[in-house]
Amino acid sequence: MQIRLTTLIAMLAFTMVARADSTAFDFSDADRAIAEAIAQKQCPGAVLLVGKGDEILYLASFGNRALLPDVVPMTNDTIFDLASLSKSIGCATSVLILADRGKIDLKKPVATYIPEFGSNGKESITVEDLLLHRGGLVPDNPLADYIGTRGEMITRIMSLTPKWKPRTHFAYSDVGFEVLGELVQRVDGRPLDQFAHEEIFAPLGMTETMYRPPESLKTRIAPTEKRDGKWMVGEVHDPRAFALGGVAGHAGLFSTATDISKWIRMINAGGVLEGKRLLSEAIVKQMLTVQALPDGTGARGLGVDIDSSYSSCRGTRFPRGTSFGHTGWTGTSYWSDPASGVYVILLSNRVHPYGKGDMKEVRSKVATACAEAVLGPSPTTSPTR
Repeated sequence: MQIRLTTLIAMLAFTMVARADSTAFDFSDADRAIAEAIAQKQCPGAVLLVGKGDEILYLASFGNRALLPDVVPMTNDTIFDLASLSKSIGCATSVLILADRGKIDLKKPVATYIPEFGSNGKESITVEDLLLHRGGLVPDNPLADYIGTRGEMITRIMSLTPKWKPRTHFAYSDVGFEVLGELVQRVDGRPLDQFAHEEIFAPLGMTETMYRPPESLKTRIAPTEKRDGKWMVGEVHDPRAFALGGVAGHAGLFSTATDISKWIRMINAGGVLEGKRLLSEAIVKQMLTVQALPDGTGARGLGVDIDSSYSSCRGTRFPRGTSFGHTGWTGTSYWSDPASGVYVILLSNRVHPYGKGDMKEVRSKVATACAEAVLGPSPTTSPTR
């Protein structure tokens, strides 16, 4: 295995691009962890970006973007299906912008803005509850609910009955973010994809971040699996987001590592990037303040993970409770420490070609290795959940 990994790392070296003074930092442990994951067929390839403040310290690509129908090498500008990273980057940010503008009160029931949501025990569920995954909604509703027109699907979603009493149980819920995506349109009038483009991506210069990417970009998009006998390339992998037309609060966003770094830098800087303010400092502080249930479970921020059962991608070096991140089903993740400005983005299409890859272990190893390379080892490292 050692020979195989050494050979693989050497073979991948030609695709690496380092920015800033990367010689000051040793990211070889992260390189080895990714190479091992590729050798074990946990993913066909990956893109790694490490940043600090406004500086990209390391940007590297590994392995292949596609294995089937043809082998295509991974490149730093590969566009990935972000899956649940859409929740924080696209949907939650949109909701917080509207809250900043006084159009949404996070403490008010969702039914204030979507009256038909206030049925079957959902009357008291607040916007904040959905952002924190504690509204009591099931993680996923049946695929049978996604038949017919988009309007009919939304009607079924809004009529669902909670599985738990609101604010008593943490359950990571795609359904909750589907509701939040609809909330953006109900309050603002623009659909989520248009709102996010005009209010987030364009102002931040995220020119390669979008829902439903055009045909012209598909040569750079990492494929996932097959649907109806055809490879999904630029077509959202999540079946519910696909049924909803490719735009949903929980999934549907496509982007590159470099574009994601702009959003993270904005959050780390308290809502501003290169002199352009997107969010107020107050709303960003609220977003990143850890909130947990009385029993300590479900420690999340507004649309981001902080210290929950989904936090393994933090690794063991980033501080617990003050750093934040998120993962995506397709093999995407990021973790960031606003205090130091250090962040790690790891993007892969681990579901290509047959949906069998697993990035959980490598995410943790890479986050730890990169954080230690920049911040140094921690004498008191907390175990990863």
